[in-house]
Amino acid sequence: MKLKALIIDDEPLAHKVILEYAKDVDFIEIVGQCHLATEALSLLKTKTVDLIFLDINMPKLTGLDFLRTLSAKPIVIITSAYQEHALESYELDVCDYLLKPFRFDRFLKATNKAFELFQLKNSPETTAPITDSIPDESKQLFIKSDKKLINVNFHEIYYLESYGNYVKVWLHNEYHLTPKTLSSFSELLPESDFFKIHKSFIINRQFIDYLEGNFVLMKNGKQLPIGKNNRAAFKRFIA
Repeated sequence: MKLKALIIDDEPLAHKVILEYAKDVDFIEIVGQCHLATEALSLLKTKTVDLIFLDINMPKLTGLDFLRTLSAKPIVIITSAYQEHALESYELDVCDYLLKPFRFDRFLKATNKAFELFQLKNSPETTAPITDSIPDESKQLFIKSDKKLINVNFHEIYYLESYGNYVKVWLHNEYHLTPKTLSSFSELLPESDFFKIHKSFIINRQFIDYLEGNFVLMKNGKQLPIGKNNRAAFKRFIA
């Protein structure tokens, strides 16, 4: 199984680097190259593309504006020289953000993540109905991950992270990836302990270390953004 990948970048050197790196990743097949995002719009109508390596700052149409035009998005890895677009990119459910210049090991980590997501999307398991069981007495949640039903206690969950049509359930510094949406978890978790601080994150209040500006630092060292529309309600939640 190979990921059919498209490079969209106005810099020829960026194409060269990705092409060289992709040669050493056996599950990546480059099927197209575009130097403008506008070129990619027509190419996507004629070719099957599973993964896009996408630059942000391009003439005519930026990478992020290009993403907003797509109704059905392939998996996307951002490749940019500018770090300040990272948060906005993750709000568009990108798989990873590679800051130029990036080394092969970082490229491999990003493509491995993309391949994991691709396998989940194309697994028959993800199309089957998912049932979650939450006994009130034990405060436990059964989640489907890697073809298994895993029993997770509420008090073990640090936070939940949206990952496209999947959710990463973080337990300290490891996570289970499950084919659910963040909104479905919002209906299951107790409101006294969990709060949606951002469209991409629900956190467990017991694992908050401290707040600084518009960010929450969790006790596992992860820094998470507080959405603009969530800030006032979140301050009331922790008061």
